[in-house]
Amino acid sequence: MATNATMTIRIDADLKRQAEAICEEMGLTMSAAVTIFTKRLVKDRAIPFRVTAGDPFYSETNQRHLQAAAKRMDAGTFVVHDPTETEGAK
Repeated sequence: MATNATMTIRIDADLKRQAEAICEEMGLTMSAAVTIFTKRLVKDRAIPFRVTAGDPFYSETNQRHLQAAAKRMDAGTFVVHDPTETEGAK
């Protein structure tokens, strides 16, 4: 039989109040919400939602651009540029 453990975390007081209110609307306690998060973390071996630092590389627009470029490369319809060339140079 599993035994319970206590976990202590520090969180902004206003954020905690907001999260508790949302959990209450869903009929959950904060403890239950953290348990759900932790079970998914363990099951998936990953954070159960996308985490980014606002890096534009991961923006939807850039990801679409990169996927389109990959498709062109796979299809053989791409142009290789010499990075030392400048536009208009002869």
